[in-house]
Amino acid sequence: MDDPRKTLDELILQRGANYSSISRMLGRNVTYIQQYIRKGSPKYLDESDRNLLARFFGVDERILGAPPHRSGPVVELVQVPVLAIEASAGHGALAEMEAKSAQFGFDEKWLRRLTTSKAASLSIIAVHGDSMEPTLHNGDEVMVDLGDGQSRLRDGIYVLRMDDMLSVKRIAIEPQGKRVSVLSDNPAYPSWRGLEKRTINIVGRVLWFGRAL
Repeated sequence: MDDPRKTLDELILQRGANYSSISRMLGRNVTYIQQYIRKGSPKYLDESDRNLLARFFGVDERILGAPPHRSGPVVELVQVPVLAIEASAGHGALAEMEAKSAQFGFDEKWLRRLTTSKAASLSIIAVHGDSMEPTLHNGDEVMVDLGDGQSRLRDGIYVLRMDDMLSVKRIAIEPQGKRVSVLSDNPAYPSWRGLEKRTINIVGRVLWFGRAL
């Protein structure tokens, strides 16, 4: 039998994913998969993790180290589209959100802990720029809930349309609740305060991010 670690490493590379995003999909520490593949710790994948990985990559669980006689419970994954666009944490990206380049599978129970929105309202896009450092880095992938927008606006990180560009910014509701601040976490970039809520064009709320190590 091929080495399950080498097999998993190749599957991650073929999918264009990374160790941290796969670890997060499993609900693990971001270094979990890297330590398993590179350092051999843990020695064996947890059965539920192995089954979820097999479902995500569409492979027989045995090539990931499952005993030949054992088949784990079926885990249905919710597929979230990865869009071939970027949301700027810097100078702005064109506000086009149509082209789907891939999909990423998430365990339904894990996803429900993030949001009650249906999968059709979720998308994953890349972050471009450093205006949200240290929270978000250039190249991070963020899951955006398109169903959580203007009507439920509250403190958090959102994707906004600003002058026909997409930007990732932090929203803070000001004390009286009638106005908001649009903030860059990186102090080298501008922030805007005292804005009326109706002037903010919300695309969706950022729920989760994945990062290459």
